[in-house]
Amino acid sequence: MNRIPIANKKPHQLTQHASTRVDDYYWLRERENPDVMKYLKAELEYLEEYTKHTRPLQENLFSEMKGRIQETDSTVPEKRGEYLYYERTEAGMQYPIFCRKKDLSGSPPGEPEEILLDQNVLAEGKTFCSVSAVAVSPDGKKLAYSVDFGGDETYTIYIKDLANDKLYPEAIPNAYGSVYYHTGVEWANDSETIIYATLDDVKRPFKLYRHKIGTVISRDVLILQEEDETFFLFFHKSRDDEYFFTDHISTLTTEVRYLSADQPDGELKVVSPRRHGIEYSAAHHKGTFFITTNENAKNFKLVKALVENANPETWQEVIPHRTDVMLSGVDTFEDHIVVYERKGGTPNIRISDADGKSNIRYVNFPEPTYYFDLETNPDFKSDKLRIKYSSLVTPHLVVDIHMDSGEWDLRKEDKIDGYDKSQYVCDFIYATASDGKQIPISISYRKDLKQDGNNPTLLHGYGAYGAILDPEFTPNRISLLDRGFVYAIAHIRGSSTLGREWYEDGKILKKKNSFTDFITCAEHLIKEGFTSKDKLAIYGVSAGGLLVSASMVMRPDLYKAVIAKVPFVDVVTSMSDPTIPLTTHEYDEWGNPAVKEQFDYMMSYSPYDNLKTIEYPNLLLTAGFNDPRVMYWEPAKFAAKLRELNTNDNLLLLKTNFHAGHAGSSGRYDYLKEVAFEYAFLIDKLDTK
Repeated sequence: MNRIPIANKKPHQLTQHASTRVDDYYWLRERENPDVMKYLKAELEYLEEYTKHTRPLQENLFSEMKGRIQETDSTVPEKRGEYLYYERTEAGMQYPIFCRKKDLSGSPPGEPEEILLDQNVLAEGKTFCSVSAVAVSPDGKKLAYSVDFGGDETYTIYIKDLANDKLYPEAIPNAYGSVYYHTGVEWANDSETIIYATLDDVKRPFKLYRHKIGTVISRDVLILQEEDETFFLFFHKSRDDEYFFTDHISTLTTEVRYLSADQPDGELKVVSPRRHGIEYSAAHHKGTFFITTNENAKNFKLVKALVENANPETWQEVIPHRTDVMLSGVDTFEDHIVVYERKGGTPNIRISDADGKSNIRYVNFPEPTYYFDLETNPDFKSDKLRIKYSSLVTPHLVVDIHMDSGEWDLRKEDKIDGYDKSQYVCDFIYATASDGKQIPISISYRKDLKQDGNNPTLLHGYGAYGAILDPEFTPNRISLLDRGFVYAIAHIRGSSTLGREWYEDGKILKKKNSFTDFITCAEHLIKEGFTSKDKLAIYGVSAGGLLVSASMVMRPDLYKAVIAKVPFVDVVTSMSDPTIPLTTHEYDEWGNPAVKEQFDYMMSYSPYDNLKTIEYPNLLLTAGFNDPRVMYWEPAKFAAKLRELNTNDNLLLLKTNFHAGHAGSSGRYDYLKEVAFEYAFLIDKLDTK
């Protein structure tokens, strides 16, 4: 048997506000120190030893989950120009293949497929491969794409001549991209110019460049530099291809600038200069900007203004502020304005004519609690809005909504062999917090489940940045539900589930509301007979990892098992270090330790700083060695300190992925193996058959 890994203690003093604390495991930040790698690998060896009895279960779970996906599959094609674009996957292959065909509507089938980019080929010989931008030039002749092989979210941009399938000689390093979205490059309308952003030392996109295809990158023109280190610089192109927008975003303040996509060498103009606490975004429609803003409107309102005179003094109200409805965004089409709203915890779609006021109608959704996400919708002239819809029990549907009639045109439905949604329950229930607030909980389970307090239960949460964990379907979860699990999402304060105030009541000096709300939801599930303390597990990722870790530290008696993935657990030390990515950007979310009141408050809940010599639940921690968001040393330090203080024999595991970052493994099968491992841990520790 492997010995329990014990990290060396090397006392390091941290003094703030005349108070000194000693961090014995601060040295684990030393990435190049061989002893750090030795400790992380010892933890991994320990994990392998103490979970080897679950390997048959892991294999069964992986086989189940793999059997529920269409391994050879294709997305619904989207028309851009004279082509239909789509992604497809092949059985046994980890990554998508990006393709197109000529749109020969009404012609006989058989037009040959053109492979634009095969990510499987890019990934050959690599342990990680994330593709962000996949952008075809307006004339259809060139492809710009970006790829990250390390997991640290630093991308390199390449440009391909699609006529001869050859790369142009230039490659642009240190570029902004996303492991979650296809973004990072936009084409000017001349099909010869791209714009892109580069990263500073803390991985913040801050410089916007213009590049002429076929020229050396040293000649690229700096369009704009975001000097304020609390702002991120993002960018996108309007749906009608008229403008580039730059989105300057901090936690509480935004600023938008615009540049003609026909004149990329022109001048960026500001819609409205940044003002602290004022957030807004803009969409273009035939010489008018439709703008969502929170100015004198906590839940946001919709206004409009002419492009040539878009300062706030000219803004005309289209949709006023409402205390019970939060406005989350707007999209423009040639004949329609689409607004996204949230009321009572449920998302809605409002469609109107092009003035934003006439012929208003709402999309009818078939279930009381559900999730939708927009597809790309690249065609400005379209009269259909394409969404992806699901619920906790309904597999994903791709639907074209006719914006005039509201009719649903089903374009694709995920088929899962042996799955019958009628055998499962999906519901919206409420727990009552100590201050009387009603906390929504999305919940699902099999219909034959008995509320006898003996059901294994997984409670999931996030509760930060105003982000919402909507009840989206995942076929992997069937493996839990069919083993008698209850799955629940706690829509706690810190999210925007019930509007902007719900978010503001769970941040900075009100952050502990998120944790107490989560604990209340756990207690409610026990009270209502869904589960018991011996059958309850909690799960969170990143800021959600902070949530479940803090909840565990506050109420270690309440849970049997905890999964904290890439968890933000060393709150005060990390927020005191401006060299760590995201730190200064997030003072408005967590607080600034330089302010004593905020320092004291963060110290009162920071999981790492509040561990005590008591009994803790079974705990699985994960880390990405190349993670630029939550550094690997946070879960590593947490594990080391917990090993020192925990007084029972419950299992503590630290799993570091040395080849990935915040999002874990990049390949779809590798990802399923990660999920299978986590589910096996839960099933084993909750003593589930």
